[in-house]
Amino acid sequence: MASGWKEWVHVTKLDPDREITPEGVEAVAASGTDALMLSGTLNVTQEKLTSLLEMVSAHGLPLVVEPADPEGVIFEGIDYLFVPSVMNTPDARWIVGKHRDWVLTTSVQWEKVVPEAYIVLNPDASVAKVTRADCGINADVVAAYAMVAERYFHFPIIYIEYSGIYGDPQVVRAASEAVEDALIYYGGGINSAERAAEMAAFADTIVVGNAVYEKGIDALKATVRAVR
Repeated sequence: MASGWKEWVHVTKLDPDREITPEGVEAVAASGTDALMLSGTLNVTQEKLTSLLEMVSAHGLPLVVEPADPEGVIFEGIDYLFVPSVMNTPDARWIVGKHRDWVLTTSVQWEKVVPEAYIVLNPDASVAKVTRADCGINADVVAAYAMVAERYFHFPIIYIEYSGIYGDPQVVRAASEAVEDALIYYGGGINSAERAAEMAAFADTIVVGNAVYEKGIDALKATVRAVR
C-alpha cells in the first residue's frame, strides 16, 4: 500500500467511546485535516468502532484505526492500522506482548500495518495508567527513547503523547533532533492555532482530538490552518 501517511501534517483523532453526530463527522471531514484516526483507550468495543467507522467512511478521507489492544483491531474499511508500542513502560505486554497475542489470533493484513513507538508523558492520562508508563522523564530520556525506537527497532513513527494536556515543545524538539528518518507525531492539548503552530515547528504531524469535542469545529479548523 502506498505510504500516503508520510505526507500528513494534521490528523484528527475520533474516540469511538465519545459521542459525535453524523453532522459533526461531516464538519470534521471538511475541515482540511489530512486523515481521520479512530482511537481510544477505554471502552472501545467492536460495536462502537464499527458504528463510528460507518459514519466516517463516506467522506473520502484516509482512515486509520489505532487499537488499544487486540480486541480493537479491524481491517475492513480502513486504510491503515497504526499499532502502538509504548517505549517508556516496564510492562512488556505494551511493547510486544499484546502484539504477539494479536498475531496469534488474527489474520493480519500486514500491508496496512504501521508501527508506532509511543512515548507517553501525561501521568493522569488513561493510556499512562493502563500501560504503567514512566512519565517522569526529561527531554534527554525522551530523546534517547526516540533514538532507540528509530535506530534499533526501526519504528517509522515516534508518537509523543501527552493525551489531555499540552506538552513541552522542547521535549518534542529533543525527540525530533534525535532522529533522522522517523516521523514525529505529537498529540495532546492542541486546541488553538497558536499551540498547533508551536508543536508543528518540531513535529512532522500533529494529532488533534479532544478539541473536536470540547471546543468545536472552529477550533479544529484553526489548528488545520496553522500547520498549512
